[in-house]
Amino acid sequence: QVQLVESGGGLVQAGGSLRLSCAASGFTFSSRFMGWYRQAPGKERELVARISSSTTSTYYADSVKGRFTISRDNAQKRVYLQMNSLKSEDTAVYYCNTVPVTSSSWGQGTQVTVSS
Repeated sequence: QVQLVESGGGLVQAGGSLRLSCAASGFTFSSRFMGWYRQAPGKERELVARISSSTTSTYYADSVKGRFTISRDNAQKRVYLQMNSLKSEDTAVYYCNTVPVTSSSWGQGTQVTVSS
């Protein structure tokens, strides 16, 4: 059973930082690209960051480039998202999953709320 458990969200002022973490199980974590997705109210879920299985290749959406950093620990089967210089537009529920998504087993996500 694929399990994805996100944590680390919260309420933060604009310009602040948060570090999200994701614990994964139920698949061969070290062989899969992993990513962070987010979904704001009334909007579709979007990919904001991706990291290769080797950890040497990363991708960021233009909206977060230069502010967010994705990382992973294959031994611990965890993926992280360091979020700096947060903006109100970053407010959303954040999810981790494989890239591309091959399982419908989304976690419950973690809420990030950035106040102006």
